[in-house]
Amino acid sequence: MSVPSTPLLEVRDLRVAYGHVQAVRGISLSVPAGAIVTLIGPNGAGKSSTLGAISGLVRLRAGSVRLEGRELGGVPAHEAVAAGLVLVPEGRAILARMSIEENLVLAAESRPRALPAAERPAAIEAQYARFPVLGERRRALAGTLSGGEQQMLAIARGLLARPRILMLDEPSMGLAPQMVDRIFDLVADIHREGTTILLVEQNARTALAVSDYAYVLERGEIVLEGPSATLAADPRVQAAYLGGDVG
Repeated sequence: MSVPSTPLLEVRDLRVAYGHVQAVRGISLSVPAGAIVTLIGPNGAGKSSTLGAISGLVRLRAGSVRLEGRELGGVPAHEAVAAGLVLVPEGRAILARMSIEENLVLAAESRPRALPAAERPAAIEAQYARFPVLGERRRALAGTLSGGEQQMLAIARGLLARPRILMLDEPSMGLAPQMVDRIFDLVADIHREGTTILLVEQNARTALAVSDYAYVLERGEIVLEGPSATLAADPRVQAAYLGGDVG
């Protein structure tokens, strides 16, 4: 799909620096409502810094972040979440010494877009239905879960924040290939239910297969963009990220 002129999320001239190191160098991107947009590129390209800046966790040096025309660039993270920009971070950031249930209850109660109390039990049960392994082990400590199960818990927590845009940072990191496939099947299901997704993913082949539109970042700059299927067929992308011809 092409990116429309009035996107749900519009980022313009985004710049992020850590001291004298320029991590993001004036990138611009758009995320249409109902789409999956992905950012791919090598380690250190600025992908996670971009999500961090959009979500309010990383300070902007310059640039604009607009959600349906509302400027959110530079707002604190809790305000970004309240507006509907919800990040599932690299590393998952679950509360390892709390149970699965406690992680989900806390997510439902304490986020800026917290659900009304009467709706929280049903919302949590809906996540257990989506991720049955979590429901089966709801009393278990989150730190005892496998990497894939922890990723499921992190996504479930993000969904309980009622995102306008769900941002996923490296959801396949550290997972076995079979679990990667399972996680991305779940991502596709979440998208089909109507959630807009902005995805950062090191596994470029999978990211391009699941997404509608893609941006390629290198050294903090966008060097290519286009429909994901088009980029997957681009010889430059194939050579750099897909291991050659993907047919």
